[in-house]
Amino acid sequence: MKVSETVMIGLLMAVPVSGCVSSTSGPEERVADTSEAADLNYQLGARYYRNGNYELARDRLLYSIELDPRNAIAHSTLGLTYEQLDNIRLATASYEQAVRVAPNDFEVLNTYAVFLCRQKSYDDAIRYFDRAIRIRENDNAEITLTNAGVCMMQKPDLVKAESYFREALEHKSSYGEALVQLCVMKINQQEYLPARAFLQRYLSGNPPSASVLHLGVRIEDALGDERAKKEYEDRILREFPQSAEARRVLESGQG
Repeated sequence: MKVSETVMIGLLMAVPVSGCVSSTSGPEERVADTSEAADLNYQLGARYYRNGNYELARDRLLYSIELDPRNAIAHSTLGLTYEQLDNIRLATASYEQAVRVAPNDFEVLNTYAVFLCRQKSYDDAIRYFDRAIRIRENDNAEITLTNAGVCMMQKPDLVKAESYFREALEHKSSYGEALVQLCVMKINQQEYLPARAFLQRYLSGNPPSASVLHLGVRIEDALGDERAKKEYEDRILREFPQSAEARRVLESGQG
């Protein structure tokens, strides 16, 4: 049976108090109580963040950090929360503290780099992306590499962006996000044959979406292949009839 959230809040607030006032618990038990309370508060704060309750998330995360200042993920999540509360100064401080606490945690580094990119601090962002990429334990380096590529597209530095995307595919040849980003990049550069190739690679190993299939419509329209274009349009109407892309197909008079 799941404990209700109301009950859980009471439990979290009670744990450290009971640990402090007990005359029978030893140091190890108090440390265990504090660690459990810190983790529970972090979990609740992360849940509040996911649900969009940012002020409640902030309060739980601050309490978690008070109990365990070495929890880097709590600092990172607090940074995300402060961003949603439009407090960039405190968001920056939280991300920087997360990096100080865990300088070799690739997830912490990646999160900070994404934040820096959102702040248009592209050169700083890429330094942290590169640090995260180089960490040997980063088994999902294709994600970090693709994030770096997207950041460089925003700068824009398209040569460097493409280099990151291609390196991501060296790590995982079917990684969908890198393939889509390369497809979009080639469309924007009006290089439609490479765009077609990246889209076909994507569709051979990843589930389609309406937006991805509509890239095919754009590519084949530019290449003048009406049959291939109609195949993409028919798939959109058949598989995603309620999508915005389906409405665009119908409005174009091609459906």
